[in-house]
Amino acid sequence: MAIGSKSEIRYLTPPTVEVKKKKYCRFKKAGIKYIDYKDAEFLKKFLNEQGKILPRRLTGTSLKFQKKVAQAVKRARHLALLPYVTDLMK
Repeated sequence: MAIGSKSEIRYLTPPTVEVKKKKYCRFKKAGIKYIDYKDAEFLKKFLNEQGKILPRRLTGTSLKFQKKVAQAVKRARHLALLPYVTDLMK
């Protein structure tokens, strides 16, 4: 080792630091007051591939609107607009 060089760790690419995006309630941001159970395409955004309702911690939806989403999904399922169970929905 040369006298002036210290042991440095050099990366080919800079190390990536994961920056978590702040979760927000899309209903509060857009000013939506009513969730229409007849709009199946919109409600599919809150379901996973098996047809289960996604939790708040994943979607960022507030408690008030998560309850409304769940109720709308259940009503849409009852009218056969959305499936109760499926293999691959998306």
